[in-house]
Amino acid sequence: MKAVIIGGSGLIGKKLAALLAQAGHQVTAASPSTGVNAVTGEGLAQALAGAEVVIDVSNSPSFEDGAVMQFFRASTQNLLAAELAAGVRHHVALSVVGSERLPESGYFRAKVAQEALIKESAVPYTIVRATQFFEFLSSIAHVSSQGQTVRVSSARLQPMAAADVAEALSRIATEAPRNGTCEIAGPESLGLDELMRLALRASRDPREVVRDDDALYFGTRLDDASLTPGPGARIGTTTLQSWLATNATGS
Repeated sequence: MKAVIIGGSGLIGKKLAALLAQAGHQVTAASPSTGVNAVTGEGLAQALAGAEVVIDVSNSPSFEDGAVMQFFRASTQNLLAAELAAGVRHHVALSVVGSERLPESGYFRAKVAQEALIKESAVPYTIVRATQFFEFLSSIAHVSSQGQTVRVSSARLQPMAAADVAEALSRIATEAPRNGTCEIAGPESLGLDELMRLALRASRDPREVVRDDDALYFGTRLDDASLTPGPGARIGTTTLQSWLATNATGS
């Protein structure tokens, strides 16, 4: 199988490319650094020639409301048009659990718009909604910090390791298109404030985590249902504690 990974040089893309190559598939890891730009359309026709599956794990370089919407609309429209022309048989897109439940967030509005374009296209597809990655906990702490205080809500999340995301995508990419959505998540549900405490403690970060259920998460308020998966989600195997034991670094 020839698979093209859009966003192939990123966190998920690199891991996914390695897994598919190890399984014997022909893999093209496409990104602007390799001359393939889905936002402008540059290099798409050449990259997709002969491809059976395209996995889009790209992400906007800016989370500003207008920029992120423009990124996902343009890249998805260009990509789907190129896939139709190339005869691609399966479009797999990585999205986010709970996107439709958080319309106050420009980023989540953009992901919903991306999903709508995929559903309206004639290309067979599977949308894979993932929970937050362990690898992004430090970014969440950064945007939630006020001096030495990290102020976050106690809303529950069910985050997962990027390696488990890539593993799930590698399997889904080789399955028949669902023409629908599936969810993937980590094995544990924890309050965001507790997640922050565990992550900061593991990296010996001195900042204090304060629970504030009015604190915003990338511009929107959370509750326990906002970012957690429904029944039937594929569950990864990596726990937070095991991931922190391998990946946390002290200051």
